[in-house]
Amino acid sequence: MKIAFIGTYAPRQCGIGSFSQNLFESIQDLASSQASENIVIAINDPDNTYAYPPEVKFIIEQDDHHSYLKAADYINNNGIDICVVQHEYGIFGGQNGVFVLTLLHHIAIPAIVTFHTVLKKPSYNESMILKEIVRAAEKVVVMANKAVEMLIELYDVPVEKIEMIPHGVPDIRYDRTVVRQELRLTGKHVLLTFGFIGRNKGIETAICALPKVVQAYPDTVYIVLGKTHPNVVRHAGEEYRLFLHRLVKKLNLEDHVIFLNQYASQDDLFKYLSALDIYLTPYLHEAQITSGTLSYAVGVGSAVVSTPYWHAAELLDGGRGKLFNFNDDKQLAAILLDLLAHPNKLETMRSCAREYGKTITWPKTGGRYYALAEHLNEITPKLIIKEDPALDLNVLPPLRFDHIDRLTDSTGIFQHATYGIPNYHEGYCLDDNARALLMMLMAYRRTKSERTIKYIAIYLGYINYAQNANGTFRNFMGFNRSFLDETSSEDAFGRAVWALGYAMAYSPMDAYYQMARQLFFRAMPQFERLRSIRSIANTIIGLYYYLQDNPSDEGMIELIRKLAARLHHEYQIHRKDGWHWYESLLAYDNALLPLAMLYAAEVLTNKTYEETAFESMAFLELHTLQKGHLSLIGNQNWYRQTETPSPFAQQPVDAMAMVLLYLQAYNHSGKLSYLGSLHTSFMWFLGENDLRVSLYDFETHGCCDGLQPDGVNRNQGAESTLAYIISYLAVQHTFEKPYGKFIEDESRNISPNRLAHPST
Repeated sequence: MKIAFIGTYAPRQCGIGSFSQNLFESIQDLASSQASENIVIAINDPDNTYAYPPEVKFIIEQDDHHSYLKAADYINNNGIDICVVQHEYGIFGGQNGVFVLTLLHHIAIPAIVTFHTVLKKPSYNESMILKEIVRAAEKVVVMANKAVEMLIELYDVPVEKIEMIPHGVPDIRYDRTVVRQELRLTGKHVLLTFGFIGRNKGIETAICALPKVVQAYPDTVYIVLGKTHPNVVRHAGEEYRLFLHRLVKKLNLEDHVIFLNQYASQDDLFKYLSALDIYLTPYLHEAQITSGTLSYAVGVGSAVVSTPYWHAAELLDGGRGKLFNFNDDKQLAAILLDLLAHPNKLETMRSCAREYGKTITWPKTGGRYYALAEHLNEITPKLIIKEDPALDLNVLPPLRFDHIDRLTDSTGIFQHATYGIPNYHEGYCLDDNARALLMMLMAYRRTKSERTIKYIAIYLGYINYAQNANGTFRNFMGFNRSFLDETSSEDAFGRAVWALGYAMAYSPMDAYYQMARQLFFRAMPQFERLRSIRSIANTIIGLYYYLQDNPSDEGMIELIRKLAARLHHEYQIHRKDGWHWYESLLAYDNALLPLAMLYAAEVLTNKTYEETAFESMAFLELHTLQKGHLSLIGNQNWYRQTETPSPFAQQPVDAMAMVLLYLQAYNHSGKLSYLGSLHTSFMWFLGENDLRVSLYDFETHGCCDGLQPDGVNRNQGAESTLAYIISYLAVQHTFEKPYGKFIEDESRNISPNRLAHPST
């Protein structure tokens, strides 16, 4: 069995690096008889390089997303059986460390993930990422029972997926008398705090407790061993350390407090732990689920006095230590005086700690990791049974309109949101109210609810108000209900025509139908003046839906013929070897172009248009669906044939267009493979994307505005949320019972149109 250990690694100076090295070495000792070829994949922090030992075979650059993909490729092609990943906030790149998901979802073997921190009050992003890590991993490991409880209660993690393995402790022992002489501590009462220094360590509480202690025991020294945490230095310099020095001087403790501003080696640390009388961890807050330094102190048999943060409250139970209240220097002083006055109490605490420490040495902790890895390796064939998820609607979150309610007032739907809050500064736009009309009509077909009827009237009213006398539309309206332009873009015009055509096909009442018809026909003189290929495509789709209710309108059929001919002409101009597209670049709303050709091919029974649609669809698929998930063309730079496509930022509206394209491709051809691609495209919203994060917000029920290089754009404007709900409705409609019956007996000649256009 070959294991890849992933995390920070020595000589990088951090607790996770030491943990990773100790875990690797302990398992190497266990596996040596099997000639194990275990490796380490180290994570580098920005702007630093390290002289790694030979076991480090690959390096991930923390903030380089592509580096995680290359690491996954290395793992998949080098005979690795199991990955053991150390997770801590701050060591992975992207928003809240989101890049770890890219790694986990691209490896083809089981992963064990150790959580060094479990947050009690995570942000939405932090919660979402942790839950996705759990889904991607075969097992997750925590180091305290409190963490097990939190994963179950706060993150809904199945208990059977969690392993509790205590933090390991090196099996290093020194003679107390010898090291006290070496460190010049003979005859002194030694207190020690070790680790990276930062304000949350509460060292000032210990210093403030010292005056009473040194008054009774003048030979007392308090050693603060450790450098200031690199993140603290980066943002605040040595401000905290200097504050502690000033406090020591103020309390006249210069002869009793020793600051050792150094990163101690493991051997040096254990010398100090062997020499001390009492180990102090006066942390300020309860929210610390794992403390390596505390584990070391208990493991070596130290008497520990600590505040009751989570790990300490659990680890010091059973007489292994004493607890005092947060920020309570008076209580700490009283405990220290009592212990120093009663050496038998100190020895009892040390004895309890020593006995427990025997159970958490690295050979024992490493053995538990190794046994877990062996078990997963044995059952791996049973784990990778893959079923087609396309039919399972139960995996989708419930359809909710909360964010639509939030964004809509009596005028229309607001264009933008800051996070999940409407941004009144940006007002309204035709594009989004047209999409909102389309979405709510689709929802009405499913629910027949009064709520949808109310919203249809609002959005239709906005489009009516936006239309000029000549049939064009204005687009942008301020919060004061004054339009900011006289004529909209052609793209917005086309989207309005699509929505109006759909309204004529599926209006809930005649009054709405008549309004949509009036606006549609007023706009009709502009159809042949359109120049933008996307506005032409949107208009073709609007005409298609108009013809669902008016199939014999030869004038409209002729308009489709003219517009489709122009779209096809653009395809002929730009098509060449290796480039089967309608223009010289892949930009935005790409899937709408072959979608419009499919609609035109159906109305006109035109084989050439059908071939063009499927050929261009295959070309688009070649550039977006080759990774096993949807990877859209990013809008940082549009993709030209001779250039590299930009992976970010990816937009929800483009994913929606892909969903609608594959739906129509299935309706047109009846090929089930298109339903698989439809499902894959939709799951982009729910985390099956390049970053493996959900754009759908399970709290607000809105959709984030895009996939950026370092995570999601947390703003949730109308376009994005509408794109998600339109896609959701399309998927929900497609994969319900009629499709299930069709799958059961493919020999039945069920018309695809029965699925596409059920009677309302």
